[in-house]
Amino acid sequence: MPQGQPSVVPDDGLTTRQRRNRPLVVVHTGVGKGKSTAAFGLALRAWNQGWPIGVFQFVKSAKWKVGEENALRVLGASGEGGSVDWHKMGEGWSWVQRDAQTDNEDKAREGWEQVKRDLAAETYRLYVLDEFAYPLHWGWVDTDEVVEVLRARPGTQHVVITGRNAPRALVDHADLVTDMSKVKHPMDAGQKGQRGIEW
Repeated sequence: MPQGQPSVVPDDGLTTRQRRNRPLVVVHTGVGKGKSTAAFGLALRAWNQGWPIGVFQFVKSAKWKVGEENALRVLGASGEGGSVDWHKMGEGWSWVQRDAQTDNEDKAREGWEQVKRDLAAETYRLYVLDEFAYPLHWGWVDTDEVVEVLRARPGTQHVVITGRNAPRALVDHADLVTDMSKVKHPMDAGQKGQRGIEW
């Protein structure tokens, strides 16, 4: 397997191994499809490494069946890789019906408080904060506080945040940012989401 070579080697006093193993903040944002899918792909890699994984699903309904949830729960319970805990925070598709769902703001804050507790306790090695960019964009959770907590997190905890409109301060702080653009989507031609593709 080819090894990636950095284009720059910073003068930070770290060894190559120390630099390679630094914990990352990853942001998947943009209007294109695949932000959460990419984050769950990272979760599969983390599971394979035996890392404990915490998925915190913001905004999407607790009733919504995300395809990756069942697969990761089964893998987590298999005893072969890492453990997987799945936490659902939201009540509905709030980017569509935001005004009708005021309860989501409180749930997003509660979810963030739980993430903070878990980061402090080093509960997981990988955190997937799915759709967390929305509560930040809407001001439900303070972006500056999130950046500061992420900056000060102990240990080797990786954090992946997904969702459109990731705030600039979060993007600036992150180590890896992917902005997913849309070229074409079946919805543009009037086709609704389908099993196995959207969920």
